[in-house]
Amino acid sequence: MSAEQPNAGAALRASDGDRDRTLVRLHTAYAEGRLTDTELDERIDLALAARTHAELGRVADDLPSTGVPPVGPAGRPAGRFQMAYKSAVRRSGRWRLPERFTTVLYKGHSLLDLREVELDGPVTTIRVLAYKSTVEIVVPAGVRVEAAGVGVSCEVGGAPAVDAPVLHIQGFAYKGEIEAKDKFRRA
Repeated sequence: MSAEQPNAGAALRASDGDRDRTLVRLHTAYAEGRLTDTELDERIDLALAARTHAELGRVADDLPSTGVPPVGPAGRPAGRFQMAYKSAVRRSGRWRLPERFTTVLYKGHSLLDLREVELDGPVTTIRVLAYKSTVEIVVPAGVRVEAAGVGVSCEVGGAPAVDAPVLHIQGFAYKGEIEAKDKFRRA
């Protein structure tokens, strides 16, 4: 007979991926108005300090699940999500952009260079959450850009064709900015 307790999984050590998924859940709850700025900061500290699944679970057990895609085989991201915590993340060159893509930043910087991207469909939605962060999205020529949200600006010239692919940028920036533009300007 095993001495294993029914809740033994809660005592397992949490991985960096487990902590990352909890951070996304916290930031999503903040963007939905479920957490205040102070609550978010407190819970982020608790999530980063959590050593077990039980400790990590207590950080967000009163919040709904985000539906964030799980980590793929061999720990590689599933491709529809990127995150940076006090760092920078960049995506450029030739790559396939899924119809729904999410980027979450906490005190960081992101550059999404879409000039050589292959769009998966006629309408692509990019969701952005930027907490004390800057997100730059360089859009390809000939794409209709529809930007909405808080802290989102759009500086795209030209008139795309009526049947041009559509790029929806939905964002929320707190003490930061999300900028969609058609020209890459180096600092």
